[in-house]
Amino acid sequence: MMMMIHNPTLCSYYYNLRAPLLHRITATSNSRRRALSLFALTTTITSISDAAAAVFIFSNTLSPTYAASSSSSNPVFLELPDSGGVKALDIRVGVGEFPLRGDKVAIHYYGRLAAKQGWRFDSTYDHKDATGESIPFEFVLGSGKVISGIEAAVRSMRVGGVRRVIIPPSEGYQNPSQEPLPPNFFDRQRLFTTIFNPTRLANGEGSTLGTLIFDIELVSLRN
Repeated sequence: MMMMIHNPTLCSYYYNLRAPLLHRITATSNSRRRALSLFALTTTITSISDAAAAVFIFSNTLSPTYAASSSSSNPVFLELPDSGGVKALDIRVGVGEFPLRGDKVAIHYYGRLAAKQGWRFDSTYDHKDATGESIPFEFVLGSGKVISGIEAAVRSMRVGGVRRVIIPPSEGYQNPSQEPLPPNFFDRQRLFTTIFNPTRLANGEGSTLGTLIFDIELVSLRN
């Protein structure tokens, strides 16, 4: 059973909405891929384990083809079972299959670092193929190649689902070879020099440096 988190400080940290949360799913002509756009979402962060205040502004172009809005002054994050403390807020519950260990899954995501004022260090929507289409990130569930917080989030999602997850440092990057990795060298360098900063770690800031926020859409799976 999931444990419901009703901490108002935590909720206001991550979801003090100043504009409606708008998202849409755009299907390609062959229905192979779907992309999530977050439009005009401002999230104010006031405290996570005594981390410094930060403001997240998530924006993207909204297609008039499909739009659904959702807003809440007191959203509820759920602590995922057997996740090591990963908390999730479902933006949309999928209607497809649940992935199983060994399945190859494809996800779209936005990845942000709490310790850098919500700096977006990577997004699959910026990874384009030759036709300009966004390329989902693929991995085998249970392979251990990706950070455990993403594995925990994806294994309890259905295909088509979208959720925001708060990943504590213990379930985030433990070394610079874990995926997903920003393709840009300077983004990788900035990410890992922040998370593994020896001076700040020695000062006891390890519990906050590696906190990650991911918006994840489970696009597809293959057995």
